[in-house]
Amino acid sequence: MLFRRLFQNKKGLWASLLAMLLLPALAHAFEPFVVRDIRVEGIQRIDAGTVFGYLPVKVGQKFTEDDATEAVRRLYGSGFFSDVRVDTDRDVVVVTVQERATIASISFNGMREFDSKAITDSLKQVGFAEGRIFDRSMLERAEFELKQQYMTKGKYGVEVTATVTPLPRNRVGISFDIFEGEVARIREIHFVGNKAFSESELLDQIQLTTPGWLTWYTDTDKYSREKLEGDVERIRSFYLDRGYLEFTSEAPQVTISPDRKDIFITFTLHEGEPYKVRSVKLAGNLLGLDSEINKLVKIKAGDTFSAAEVNDTNKAITDYLGELGYAFANVNPNPQMDRAKHEADLTFYVDPSRRVYVRRIQIGGNTRTRDEVVRREMRQQEAAWYDAGDIKMSRDRIDRLGYFNDVNVKTEPVPGSPDQVDVNVDVKEKPTGMINLGVGYGSTDRAILSAGISEDNVFGSGTNLTLQLNTSATNRSAVLSHTDPYWTKDGISRTTSLYYRQTRPFLENDGEYRVKTYGLGMNFGIPISEYDRITLGGSFERNQIDLYDDSPQAYQNFVNQYGDSTNAFIFQTGWQKDTRDSALAPNKGYFTKVQAQASTMDLKYTMLTGQQQYYLPLGRSYTLALNGMIDWGTAYGGKDFPVIKDVYAGGIGTVRGYEGSSLGPRDTLTGDYLGGARRIVANAQLYLPFPGANKDRTLRWFIFTDAGQVKAGSGMTCTAGKASDPVTDPCGWRFSAGIGLSWQSPLGPLQLSYARPLNQKPGDDSQSFQFQIGTGF
Repeated sequence: MLFRRLFQNKKGLWASLLAMLLLPALAHAFEPFVVRDIRVEGIQRIDAGTVFGYLPVKVGQKFTEDDATEAVRRLYGSGFFSDVRVDTDRDVVVVTVQERATIASISFNGMREFDSKAITDSLKQVGFAEGRIFDRSMLERAEFELKQQYMTKGKYGVEVTATVTPLPRNRVGISFDIFEGEVARIREIHFVGNKAFSESELLDQIQLTTPGWLTWYTDTDKYSREKLEGDVERIRSFYLDRGYLEFTSEAPQVTISPDRKDIFITFTLHEGEPYKVRSVKLAGNLLGLDSEINKLVKIKAGDTFSAAEVNDTNKAITDYLGELGYAFANVNPNPQMDRAKHEADLTFYVDPSRRVYVRRIQIGGNTRTRDEVVRREMRQQEAAWYDAGDIKMSRDRIDRLGYFNDVNVKTEPVPGSPDQVDVNVDVKEKPTGMINLGVGYGSTDRAILSAGISEDNVFGSGTNLTLQLNTSATNRSAVLSHTDPYWTKDGISRTTSLYYRQTRPFLENDGEYRVKTYGLGMNFGIPISEYDRITLGGSFERNQIDLYDDSPQAYQNFVNQYGDSTNAFIFQTGWQKDTRDSALAPNKGYFTKVQAQASTMDLKYTMLTGQQQYYLPLGRSYTLALNGMIDWGTAYGGKDFPVIKDVYAGGIGTVRGYEGSSLGPRDTLTGDYLGGARRIVANAQLYLPFPGANKDRTLRWFIFTDAGQVKAGSGMTCTAGKASDPVTDPCGWRFSAGIGLSWQSPLGPLQLSYARPLNQKPGDDSQSFQFQIGTGF
């Protein structure tokens, strides 16, 4: 007796239905029998047990024609086979199959816009992946998905060609050849239905633009579906912030030119009328804090409705309740509109939920830094009530350590304990060892090289150890210092330093001299608040000056007054405040520093120093940085201010575009840069995102302008240098502007700048290109 089924189809369901329809016409009837054995033929990769699992009978059971039909249906329905045949031979069921090919490999040629792994994961979502059964219809879906991915990037001209290569053991390799083409550019953007605001006002609110003189850099004229969706939301927020509660917009109409290179976008708006706030109420469980919460409401009766002010109120109330331990507080604003009068009654429903306390603080991601280094910066304590303010402050303090590229603090409920949460602090460590290099090239055809090495996190202990060696043409120095930020458990820091410096003339053709300084110092930092610290300390210095026949007149005058060897004990005290959100790449906050020095013994002088930095975020991607420094020195005891303690300006860190240390008085005999006892420097720097860096704030380019001046100080005059080559107004203001690049490289902060002086005077030494590693602002 012979039972045969022959069938082949791409769809398992249709295959099984057709097999059942053809069964009576194609099969010879057979008498039911007890199965003595089951034999599977034609399998290559699939295990025989898989086939047995789809059969409706087993050895020892009765086999009928209905069972044969069901076996064919199940095996086709599995999708593993392109042909199935069931025969009987002397109480033996013989199942003969032809396997479908499987996908052994997927490769992409010519794909540059996407990462191959990301696209492979995307294709897996539509069922096309290595190890899956090869299906022509699924291949077409994969090609369609690839094109869709490119269209979201605005590349409508993309061409995708799939090549199927047969491989041994009934496998295939799939290769996608991709011609990406160019991104379609936005040729026109129009608004329809706008009456309250002009098209130009609305265009200012969106990110996408038509081609302009800067779009080669910003790429805002390149169409992207994600950007368009974001712009729809921006337009909606713009109207809601101005009271248009009934505002709606239709899906933007996007058309493309026949050559697939130009995009035309039309926004259709339904504005409605602006609404006034008639009343503002609080409802829900206010915990008896009605007056305190009322003070946080930013929108008042009589104001034009503003979604931004509503959101600010939500955040303020949520943050306030979070500081009281209500980690899961929820505030829901509900405006009830009077459409006839265009007024709204606004009610904030407050649900503080439950008050919770922190069970455990867990530190993760720190493979090198000890837990205690992170924990001592935490202001939220274990077994204490949850405080959102303390958690935010803890996160900022950990970030300001400078040991981590990323700090993420999350709060998670404790399962089974509704009144407890765990605080998880996840950090991503960065190299804290830093090699400092500095190179400058200027109009005088001279190079300066300095080098040093420091470790901010020695053995993960949170202490700093620095060895700085300077091998420039003007300085030879060695500084060994150690800082323990937690010398005491209360956070008092201690810095010990041992240093040697040797100073030579700044230019090769200057008068010859040598100033050697040996010193030992110790300073303490005392925290007086979360952001404020007082510094106290002192150092002992010995200075030795070697003069020659052509030494500068200023240094000869110094030796005549003080002698060629001097000892000094320098007292130092100061105060600093740091609210910056990051030590790595600040985006907001400020840094203030005030310091006073008083020297006794042979050198009698005082020096006051102040510095102020501001970081102001301008949107999500831009930061304006402002910096100001002032130094004011004076001598006492009837002598001039010691020239060896002068301060300098010019170059990176002060006024870029001018030769390093070149601003201020020049020696009348040799033309040496002398610096001065008084210095004022101001910098303004606008950070912009680097193309392709997305949200990475460690790589940014910037435009800047600098200003500064150096004055001689007490007992000295603003000398202009040699009579044969004087500088015009050496102590006057100097200005510059330029562009630069800032990168937090593995070797330390890198800064490249190209600057041009704005008011260069005769005799000034300029230096356009400057490069330095290991310098901040």
